[in-house]
Parts: sequence; structure tokens; C-alpha cells
Amino acid sequence: APFCGVLCFLAPLPTIRQISRDKSVGFLPLLPYSSMLSNSFVWVMYGLLKDAPSVWGSNVFGVILGAYYFVTFAKHCGPMSNNLPGTVGQHLRGASLVILFNLVLAFWKKDDIIGKEGVFFCIILFASPLAALKQVIVSQSAASIPLPFTVACFINCFLWSIVGVFKMSDFNIYFPNLLGLSCSVVQLSLKAVYGNKTKSDLPK
Repeated sequence: APFCGVLCFLAPLPTIRQISRDKSVGFLPLLPYSSMLSNSFVWVMYGLLKDAPSVWGSNVFGVILGAYYFVTFAKHCGPMSNNLPGTVGQHLRGASLVILFNLVLAFWKKDDIIGKEGVFFCIILFASPLAALKQVIVSQSAASIPLPFTVACFINCFLWSIVGVFKMSDFNIYFPNLLGLSCSVVQLSLKAVYGNKTKSDLPK
């Protein structure tokens, strides 16, 4: 499961490289990358407090890659973009507050609060591609849902759900991953139904 967690964090690389080549983010949302950064930092703190290397080890990669994805996305995002949702500045301030807040909680060893916060951010991370749901329905195209990230999330959530239930017996581990698994199924279903159609592919 930790190995699949790292693969999940690596999954957006093709999308980010495409953004760099196109010098445009298109209709892609920023939320998957800002939530990856925030979520990973929360789980690093939780894993350290719980002395669980399998948790904090893989999420260190999430912090590093999430920051890289965020910076690359922001570099090629137009100032008037409204599909993030919100603005780049709002995402930056939100992620900064999360990091600061969890450093304080970790200092006071509030692992239970950090765990519940991790559940919240984990759900946001795995459901974040659905931020483009309105665009998918209106355009009848699921091009705005990144397939590599969604497939990786599906596999990752499935394995962490098993580990959380049968090995760790930790609600903070298995609950968000079961929800993430459900969100991944919805996203893959939208991909199967709508595909990556362009406007020229749609019936007139």
C-alpha cells in the first residue's frame, strides 16, 4: 500500500508535463494538487506522531510532488481562471494555513485531531477531480478528469482500505480511503460514459 501511495502521487506527472508543453491548464482544476500538498503534510504529521513509517514515509513524496505540481500549475494558470475552484492565491493561503496549523498540533501531540483532519483532507483529495463535474456534464466530455490520477487513486484507496481495516484497525486510515474508492469509481464511470470528446466530436 505505501508503494501504491507513492505511485498515486506520481500519477499526475503526465498531466503536469502536458500543462508545461501546452503552457495552459485548460479546464483542469487546481484542487487535486493543492489538496495533495495539504493532505500529505497532515499525514506526515500523523504518521510521525503514531510512529507509523508506512504512513509518513510515502506521504513525504506527496508533500514534495504536491508542491511541484502546485507551482507548475500556477505558473501556467491564467489570472482570470475560475475553474480551480477559487483563485491560486486562495489555494496558496489555504495550504499555508493547513501546514502552520498542523505544526502547532504536532507540537502539542494532538494526533487524534490531526487524524480527523487527515480524514477530511483525504476525502477532498480523492474527490477533487469531481470539482470539474459541472464542466463534464455541460461539455459532455470527461477530458477535465485526469485519468492517470484517478486510476492511481482507485488502486491506492483499495489497498489502503484493506490495510486500514485488517492490519491497522484505524478508522482514520480506512474510512477516507473507502470514500476515496467510491469517488474514484464515479470518476472512472464518467470517463467511460463521456470519454475525452472535443466539441467537434459532439453531435450537432
